[in-house]
Amino acid sequence: MRTAFACLTLALVACTDLTEVPYGEVTEKNVKPSIGSLIAPAYTPLRRVWMGWYGNLDFQEETADELLTPVRPNGWYDGGTYISLHKHLWDATQGQPATLWGNAFSGINNVNRIIYQIQAGVVPVPDTSKPRLIAELRALRAYNYSLLLDNFGNVPIVTDFKATGLPDQATRQQVYDFVVQELTSTLPDLSPAKGTAMYGRMNRWAAYGILARVYLNAEVYTGTPHYDLVLPATQAIMDSGGYALEAKYRAPFARNNDKSIEIIWAVPYDAINATESNFHMKTLKPELRFVFNLQAQPWGGSASNPQFIDTYDSLDTRLHDTWLMGPQFDAQGRGYNFIERVPRIDSTQFNNGYPVWKYEVYAGETGASDVDYPIIRYAEILMMRAEALLRTGQADAAAALVTQVRQRAFAATDPARAVVTGAELMTGSRYNYGWEDIDGVVKTGPGGTPVTGGGGDVVYGRFLDELGWEFASEGHRRQDMIRFGIFTTKTWFNHAPNGAYRTLFAIPENAMTTNSKLKQNPGY
Repeated sequence: MRTAFACLTLALVACTDLTEVPYGEVTEKNVKPSIGSLIAPAYTPLRRVWMGWYGNLDFQEETADELLTPVRPNGWYDGGTYISLHKHLWDATQGQPATLWGNAFSGINNVNRIIYQIQAGVVPVPDTSKPRLIAELRALRAYNYSLLLDNFGNVPIVTDFKATGLPDQATRQQVYDFVVQELTSTLPDLSPAKGTAMYGRMNRWAAYGILARVYLNAEVYTGTPHYDLVLPATQAIMDSGGYALEAKYRAPFARNNDKSIEIIWAVPYDAINATESNFHMKTLKPELRFVFNLQAQPWGGSASNPQFIDTYDSLDTRLHDTWLMGPQFDAQGRGYNFIERVPRIDSTQFNNGYPVWKYEVYAGETGASDVDYPIIRYAEILMMRAEALLRTGQADAAAALVTQVRQRAFAATDPARAVVTGAELMTGSRYNYGWEDIDGVVKTGPGGTPVTGGGGDVVYGRFLDELGWEFASEGHRRQDMIRFGIFTTKTWFNHAPNGAYRTLFAIPENAMTTNSKLKQNPGY
């Protein structure tokens, strides 16, 4: 358990007085809270957003081309929910998007309540602290809206906690404008502090990072590119000092990653006090309990898509650092020999496909993990800047940044292989897009003819590959594929394109029922 984390998230208990009663919310009738306990409810929904059940880490990857959850010997059909995500067959009743909608709006509502309490004087906060605290909360609210912007597009913008009417639905352009305005206007008041004091909280550099991410995807959101605006946002973070690439790729995903110099903003988890992180239970297989001396038996669902595994350079250490490969047995022979091949999405064995072990698996781990989720890390800052340079005609400058990120992945194998050129970044993808048939051959469709070079036509495809290798299983892939124009046009594994409108999810059915002002997204 991390001390700074505990002070922020132990629900409304003062860190120095363990005899206080924990309240469900801060009111004028409660004891005076510390700043940490006052704002904790604004942050706690993020724990469910990312690593919780039906969390964003999971379903952003399930809908894309890196991760699969096939039917396993112990189940995992689950009403077809994972096959539906994989095949782009979801509708307004799909659980994963509905979970994100609910969690994001829960965070937004909590922010609105706390801002109201501060501004109305319901909770006493020193006048000197108010501007920075309110800026932090507004930027956090903007982050939640950035998730809704990316996944649903047209959502209500709610900032008034006391409002009682049904909120109007905003357009995607309006949501984009709101997110950008909130982030840019709060930057001057946000804390520039780094390290323990602001760990897990929205500081100035986290806001710059989220702003850069929104600008990077502006053309998707609004039809107008803003790659030029990515450059000053990323430059501000690089100039701030204090953040750097770790020497080891796995360091930002270690059990003690709250000490990582690469993480700019993270969701803190704790196996006792913040137990929502259970992604490891979904990807690890049951008998790995004995191999890693876990306290809980994993459930054994998701694993790698073999077509994505085939894109890696064999000397790229990120391959083994991300995916658990080959024989994994304990002294009694319990375990698995993990192989790349997955025969089909609707039926396969536990050893088919590589489990994700990028997030440290440690002895004694329970059904909840201590490993924090990095929302944004310095490698992404470098890669966002590189992509903006690439898309604005500065390929060689982009290649220098990509090479910098690649260097640690080849430091122990062949450092010369880390170097990439601008010309290479402008070539197609190594990913052999097509239908992976039951015989393991990539084809035009079930029983079709073999496909080679299926990603050769992807514009800037090699750069997309670089994003895949660096950020595999971090919840980035759906967004990246949409930005590169292939999310609804390419075939992979047992998935064929199923409509350009799938770049947005349906507004959840329960939200439509609750708010008669909502209009369903096109196609649903």
